Amino acid sequence: MDIGIIGIARSGKTSLFNAVTRGQAQIGAYSSQQEPNVGIARVPDARVDALAGMFKPKKITYAEIRWVDYPVAGFGAEGPGNRFLAEIAGLDAVVHVVRAFEDESVPHPDGSVDPHRDIEALDLELTFADLALIERRLSRIESEMRSMKAADRGRIEADRDLLLRLQTELEAGRSIRSVTLTEPEQKALAAYQFVTRLPVLVVVNIAEDDLGRAGEIEAAFAERHGGPGVAIAALCAKIEAELALLPPDEAAEFRRDLGVAAESPLDRTIQAAYSLLGLQSFLTAGDDECRAWTVQRGATAPEAAGKIHSDLERGFIRAEVARWDELVEAGSNAELKKRGRLRTEGKGYVVQDGDVINILFNV
Repeated sequence: MDIGIIGIARSGKTSLFNAVTRGQAQIGAYSSQQEPNVGIARVPDARVDALAGMFKPKKITYAEIRWVDYPVAGFGAEGPGNRFLAEIAGLDAVVHVVRAFEDESVPHPDGSVDPHRDIEALDLELTFADLALIERRLSRIESEMRSMKAADRGRIEADRDLLLRLQTELEAGRSIRSVTLTEPEQKALAAYQFVTRLPVLVVVNIAEDDLGRAGEIEAAFAERHGGPGVAIAALCAKIEAELALLPPDEAAEFRRDLGVAAESPLDRTIQAAYSLLGLQSFLTAGDDECRAWTVQRGATAPEAAGKIHSDLERGFIRAEVARWDELVEAGSNAELKKRGRLRTEGKGYVVQDGDVINILFNV
């Protein structure tokens, strides 16, 4: 799964990239760098930690997301902007970093700091990009329909009607992600590179002095900019990039010195991005490895088995399923089974977030 980090110059998006990937990409390299920064970030998961504490495995593996930090600030403009716009359309979600801090040594490109303006400006640019795409496609459809027999126009007319509906929504200031679509309509849209269909995580990059108000700031931005497929997170990207390079215990102590909660807002941000993608984790646990596996919400037990290995899905018989917290409380699989809390599920079982699963199969 790929998440793209976008935002205007000096918003702190590369600092956020360094924080989530524990990287050290150059800050402010807009004039010299044309290729994006790419890195992998693990999804923090206290459930994996708890199971690892119980089993003491040789290996611990967390779910991962690929993060891409785009260096070009302008989207939809001529030249490089179009290239990056096309790349963004191929992502699974977008993180929009907006600046909400004052720093005279790092002037804002527009002269003043206004995160609400920056959010709305980028939303407008992406909306214009989708409208332009719709207009081009509608023009081609009209041309194609003139040479088609009436009996052959069913599918293309359905595409036209859907595009006209989306055009109306976009012109009214609503994104494609907020439109309720049927399954056939969703499949039809898969052929288009619409950017406003993507889930968006808005990261409000705040000053260190505002860390104690992060929750209040998130709530205010959610009220104004929230909606279907949109999540809000507030953090100080510069501080998080520095803390990401420290051992967890030292980072927690530093947070306490700042007078904020020891829980990392960065962890919550990564988890919010994971959730936006419609993903969840099921777990496997044992002496060899404790691991989080990524599946889409609504995945069945055989589909989950296929994430581990294709042979497990092909030869699926049944799954032994436990809740992670019940397993940790029991202290062992044997005790959990004795308590009657180890369930047997078949092919139709829909995996739940936090399930600990053992696949029984025969190939």
